[in-house]
Amino acid sequence: MTGARDLKYRQWFKGADVDGDGVITRKDVRLMGERYVAARGAAPGSTTALRLTEGLDAFWANVIAPMDQDGDGEVDLREMTEGFRRALTDPALYPQQVGPVADCYFDLIDLDGDDRVDQAEFGEIFGLAGNVPAEDCAAVFGALDLDGSGGLDRAEFHRALAEFFYGDDPEAPAAHLFGRIAG
Repeated sequence: MTGARDLKYRQWFKGADVDGDGVITRKDVRLMGERYVAARGAAPGSTTALRLTEGLDAFWANVIAPMDQDGDGEVDLREMTEGFRRALTDPALYPQQVGPVADCYFDLIDLDGDDRVDQAEFGEIFGLAGNVPAEDCAAVFGALDLDGSGGLDRAEFHRALAEFFYGDDPEAPAAHLFGRIAG
């Protein structure tokens, strides 16, 4: 484990603590999904929104809630960082740990349904809903578009999230997926 992961996890925590109270709760995880659904302009009861809600409920139950060491229903930064350190040790487990929620987010971000996320879609979701500055979104997107096609396909998106959650390189483009990390 390197300090790079701690920095990335802290950045992710800042986005996941939607209400800004210093802890992540089931409500925050739900609000995160609502924020993305609203940025997309999707109806709360749409298939994509319901799939995302189910995926986030599973993400809460299987990944975040077990990090709650004191059983108070809240996960603070220390608990979350230690929990990610314990849970996200093997990139081979990405398909079970992160993959299903990542697929939901990909479908939500892919605003026009062409099975790729273009720069505008990326910027809208990570910028508007994720509070990532536009210039950071553009730089990260450009670096993640490995084939230079102008869009991220599902495989590129999964590679980025796998690098974010399991990678140790603070200079990797995906390290800044949820905002620029500071060393």
